[in-house]
Amino acid sequence: MEKPFVVCHMFVSMDGKIDGAFMGHPAAVPARTEYGNLRSFYRCDATLYGAVTMAGGFADGWEPHIPHSPTRYPKEDWLAPNEVKNYILSVDPKGELAWSGAYIERKGRPKAHAVEVLTEQVSEDYLAYLRGFGVSYLFAGKERLDCALLLHKAKTLLGIHRLMLAGGGYSNGSFLAGGLIDEVSLVVAPVADGNTRSVSSFERFDFLPNQQPAVFSLLEAKRLDGDGLWLRYQLKKGEE
Repeated sequence: MEKPFVVCHMFVSMDGKIDGAFMGHPAAVPARTEYGNLRSFYRCDATLYGAVTMAGGFADGWEPHIPHSPTRYPKEDWLAPNEVKNYILSVDPKGELAWSGAYIERKGRPKAHAVEVLTEQVSEDYLAYLRGFGVSYLFAGKERLDCALLLHKAKTLLGIHRLMLAGGGYSNGSFLAGGLIDEVSLVVAPVADGNTRSVSSFERFDFLPNQQPAVFSLLEAKRLDGDGLWLRYQLKKGEE
């Protein structure tokens, strides 16, 4: 199957969490800065986020009222005219995110075209809503996300060669369960709070079958400024 190189690049606490109070602690600031700087190391032309991460930082939150559209569109992939070759893919199975434009711009990062990743659960009204803002969309599954299909479309339809997974934990976990991650990059901050309600780098949906733990080989361990640590792992495919 044609697919991009996939790296999961995460900023984590010492107890493996990817959200919570630790992120704002002064002791975590140097590692968090390094995390942002290291994005360029992988030269990815696309980043993928789950819906919760998108709603909190890249889209316009959640859209509670999708306007009715008299125009009906088929549930097929649609690519809007696009002026850039960098993408942010948003996993939004039911079509719930709010948008105000087709591009996402953040300081220190290239301008990116927004691409919604949908399932056939989405309403036709939401397709019209996305088209109205020029947001492209891809279908990857009937009711649940088909990660392998998504990666195939990312490569063949969008020309994405290197894709970064950057949360949340359930989105990362879905790709891990499919054996679709080539490398894991963890930037560890020297803090921990033991919060059991915080999400880890990889979480598993209840509907997914139990699987053997994924096994990795260490590529590199590097000390960072401020007592942080950068760990790079390669997935040992086919091993338990």
